[in-house]
Amino acid sequence: MPYLCEKINLKETQKRSAKLTAEQRTEIYQKYATGKYSQRALALEYGVSRRLVTFIIDPKKQEENLQRRSERGGSKQYYDREKHTKAIREHRKYKQGLFLKGELV
Repeated sequence: MPYLCEKINLKETQKRSAKLTAEQRTEIYQKYATGKYSQRALALEYGVSRRLVTFIIDPKKQEENLQRRSERGGSKQYYDREKHTKAIREHRKYKQGLFLKGELV
């Protein structure tokens, strides 16, 4: 039986994996296009890596990066099973807490 928290849909701003909203991505793209901001300055301003800013500005580079990664055999992320289980449980508690507070739509 699935957990209740797995049925809960998070808002864009509540997702932990999302570093930027869609509006922030367009802002970054527009600011860089003016020529007044560098990639490093934008990364500092939004609290993300320069690499993420590069991928926002030039999506072709992100596609090339994913292609190279798949040629090497994928992401090859190995994790400690106990650590992963603990992280999943904490995430479920986080989502359940948001649900109980009534912060979810």
